[in-house]
Amino acid sequence: MKLRDGPSACPSLWRSLPCPPAELRLDLVLSSGQTFRWWESSPGAWTGVLGERVWTLRQEQDRLWYTVYGEEQDGRPDGAETDQILRDYFQLDVGLPALYRAWGAADPLFRKVANDFPGVRVLRQDPVECLLSFICTSNNHISRITAMIERLCQAFGRHLCCLDARPIHAFPSLSALAGTDTEARLRALGFGYRAKFVSGTARAIVEGLGAEGLRRLRTVPYAEARRELCALPGVGTKVADCVCLMALDKAEAVPVDTHVWRIAQQRYGAVLGGRSLTPRAHQEIGDFFRGLWGPRAGWAQAVLFCADLRKGQELAGSRDQARRSRGRDNRGRCPP
Repeated sequence: MKLRDGPSACPSLWRSLPCPPAELRLDLVLSSGQTFRWWESSPGAWTGVLGERVWTLRQEQDRLWYTVYGEEQDGRPDGAETDQILRDYFQLDVGLPALYRAWGAADPLFRKVANDFPGVRVLRQDPVECLLSFICTSNNHISRITAMIERLCQAFGRHLCCLDARPIHAFPSLSALAGTDTEARLRALGFGYRAKFVSGTARAIVEGLGAEGLRRLRTVPYAEARRELCALPGVGTKVADCVCLMALDKAEAVPVDTHVWRIAQQRYGAVLGGRSLTPRAHQEIGDFFRGLWGPRAGWAQAVLFCADLRKGQELAGSRDQARRSRGRDNRGRCPP
C-alpha cells in the first residue's frame, strides 16, 4: 500500500489480538451495512477510519492483525490504547459462540443460518457518526450510502492522510455540519431530501444535547434513548433503533424495516404490525424477536440480516453473470 503525505502518515508496526473467526469475521461485519467507512483495500485486508485515525485490519487464523496510520502532531497511540480501541469497537468482551448456541437452541431457523455465518457481531460506534450516517440510509442501498458518506467526509471532515493516492478524511464534527449553508452544500453533493435532516439534526444536537449528551444516552433505558432520538429531524423508529443498537449499548434494540418485517411474517409466521410499518408495528415485531432471542435480540437479528444480505448479493451476482453469459452467447450467434 503506497502512502503519501510524508513521514507523519507512516504506519506504526503491525500488532495483533487473539480473535478466532467464531468471534469475528471482518468480511461479514464490515460489509453488512452497520458502518460505511471501511473498504477491502487488498484481498483480506480492510482499511477504514476509526477514532480519527486510519487503520488497516487483517485476520489470519486466530488473530486479528492491525496497523494504524496516525499524525505526529496528534501523538501516536501506544499498543495498549490501540488494542483497547479495537476491543471496544468490536465489543470483543462479548463472547459470541455462547450467544450463537443460545439463539440456536431457542430458534431452529437461526441455528440453520448461523452455521454459514459465524462471527457476526454488533459494532460499538461513535454515536454522532452512527446517527448522521443512518439518517442517510432512508430509501437507499449500501453502495450508494457508502459513496454519500465518503462525499460528506471529503467536504466537511478533517484530512487525515492519503493511501494509494486516495485522500482519507475524518467524519465531520457536529459544528462543521451545523452551518447555515450545510443543507445547500449537501444537496449539491446529491443528498436530496436527506440534506435537510443531516444538517437539521447536527444543529439540533449542537443546540440541545451536545455530543456528550448524545453519548450519555448509553446510560439511560432503551425506551428513553429511542424517544430522545426520535425527536430529532429525520429520525424515525428504525434509524433510532439502529443507533440504539450500534452506538448506544442497547443490545435489545431490533431495527425493523420492510425486510425484517417480511422475515418475521414469512419465516416465523408472525402476524404482526398490520398493513404498514407504524411505530406500533415496530414495537410488536421488536417484542416478538426479544421474546424469541432474549436480551441481545439485536445481535441475533444482525446475523440473520447479514445472511440475507450476503445471499441477496450472491443471487444478484449470479443473475448478472447469467446476463453476461447470455450476452456473449447472443453475440456468438450473430451472423458475420
